[in-house]
Amino acid sequence: MRIRALGMVALGAVTALILAACGNDDSSDTADTGSSVKGKVGVILPDTQSSARWESFDKPLLTKAFEEAGVEADIQNALGDKSKFVSIADGMIQDGVSILAIVNLDSATGAQVEAKAKAAGVKTIDYDRLTLGGSADYYVSFDNVKVGELQGQGLVDCLTAAKKTNPSIIELNGSPTDNNATLFKQGYDSVLDPKYKEGWKKVGDQSVPDWDNAKAVTIFEQLLTAAGGNVDGVLAANDGLGNSAITVLKKNGLKVPVTGQDATVGGLQNILAGDQCMTVYKPIKQEAEGLVKLAVALLKGEKAETTGTVRDDQGKRDVPSLLLTPLPITKDSVKDVVADGFVTKAELCTGNYATLCTEAGVV
Repeated sequence: MRIRALGMVALGAVTALILAACGNDDSSDTADTGSSVKGKVGVILPDTQSSARWESFDKPLLTKAFEEAGVEADIQNALGDKSKFVSIADGMIQDGVSILAIVNLDSATGAQVEAKAKAAGVKTIDYDRLTLGGSADYYVSFDNVKVGELQGQGLVDCLTAAKKTNPSIIELNGSPTDNNATLFKQGYDSVLDPKYKEGWKKVGDQSVPDWDNAKAVTIFEQLLTAAGGNVDGVLAANDGLGNSAITVLKKNGLKVPVTGQDATVGGLQNILAGDQCMTVYKPIKQEAEGLVKLAVALLKGEKAETTGTVRDDQGKRDVPSLLLTPLPITKDSVKDVVADGFVTKAELCTGNYATLCTEAGVV
């Protein structure tokens, strides 16, 4: 699989939607949106512990995308603190932002912030995580059920390749307050549940509060102990949780297929080393650019191009959404993540990983 080739097929339609606001002339994106768009956008990222992506990838990509669009943006991180999240939102609203985009820490806090913004005449966008019971004008993310399906199928493929018969599985899920974690689980359980009916065994299934990697170590140790140390595969909801599981497995002299998500440097290095089976690559650059397009449309008072709607059962409404396509990554395709510019060879291929990168064709 080559990401560049797949991107033309799997992501082409979405990319066309994202770029639609640019028109058909040869002028730059900045020329099309920058001089004619007035208003400031506030963006609140959730933390630094649930994933390395927020500060390492999303923030710089969002900063660049807003600059290229000529839109003033204030991007801050709540550092996992709900009170800080609300305080940042209050400050941004008082500062006169026209648009507020949030990655909620939980739906209750997110809905509270969106209600305040709406009362102040500020439009809102849910970025990456849907706020249940919220009032966002738009939602931009990846197809998160599909992310889970890719994880589930990835684990099945790895266990099949290992010729495991009726393997014992531990599921290490994301935060119970994150709707995305619910969607991921929906996806991978849709793949694994039929396997359990065929004889596979689920010997552990627990969520990790706040995606906390340190808590994940303790939780996985307890699950492994409860399973009598017998596990053949781990469905970990992201690379951070996967690494927590790998740490415990190594401590106990075990090596089994482990899944992940986010295509982080650590996750990719675990794949190169053979400690992690697969990850899911979400081209965050497209998500960041998608957010900017939605924001520009709102600033212009126009209707943005979307790919459909996502149902918010708690809020009893369908949220106009822009959903992008995730891609599975195994050892054979780690090189494609580098080729796509998501991570660099310099940061991935350090120390002992240099030889592994060469073997995997990373250039």
